[in-house]
Amino acid sequence: MPTDIHPLAVIEKGAQIGADCTIHSHAIIRRWATLGDRVTVHPFAVVGGDTQDLKFRPGSESWVQVGSGTTIRECVTINRGTDQGGITRVGENCLIMAGAHIAHDCTVGNHAIVVNAVLLAGHVEVGEHAVLGGASVYHQFVRVGRGAMVGGGSRISLDLPPFTLAAERNEVVGLNLLGLKRRGISRDTIRELKDAFRLIYGAPGSLKDAAAGLIAERRFTTEEAQSFLTFFIEKTRGIARLREGAEASDNDEGSEAVA
Repeated sequence: MPTDIHPLAVIEKGAQIGADCTIHSHAIIRRWATLGDRVTVHPFAVVGGDTQDLKFRPGSESWVQVGSGTTIRECVTINRGTDQGGITRVGENCLIMAGAHIAHDCTVGNHAIVVNAVLLAGHVEVGEHAVLGGASVYHQFVRVGRGAMVGGGSRISLDLPPFTLAAERNEVVGLNLLGLKRRGISRDTIRELKDAFRLIYGAPGSLKDAAAGLIAERRFTTEEAQSFLTFFIEKTRGIARLREGAEASDNDEGSEAVA
């Protein structure tokens, strides 16, 4: 189907727009933006704007790429990469809610939900199916693992492992069990994730060392549990710790409370 461009939308020469997109009035698509098919951009959003990094040089060629099926709501800003050839990427079937800011060189995975007024600093990596609660803020270079859920108003300056729940200031409060079940993850996989979570966060000392030891033992067989462990030993600015008194829960109350 043809793309629907509403009156007073601004699409600069050089921007690439896929099929069956909807660009609402007053949306701005800069020349540096590429939108996949079925992308919707609501009024006053700016996609492909110049980065706010002081190192940025306006003559640099850098881009924003938005995957198919993604919705960008009102007043969202998605900035292009800082350096020559830099790319800010938003995946497929994401929902970027009103007033959110995605800074230069960020990567947002497929099916992620970025709620109203979320602020991502430069180079933040958000995994697929992650949910970032309203008005939460993220330090540059932070990683948010896939399937993680972050409570509204949280301040995140440390990496959040996959499938976890986080709140307040860098506090892991459990596993995102409700999110796992909604996505149809098997009971066996959830059981392994619970065991891995308990062994990592229940061990004294370094989280990285605990994860390395469990990987060496080869006791976990599911891809999800293995990726959970691997996250701890990859590049990191530090891993968020478990909130005092919290533990992996066998019910879904934590997921709903944080959401």
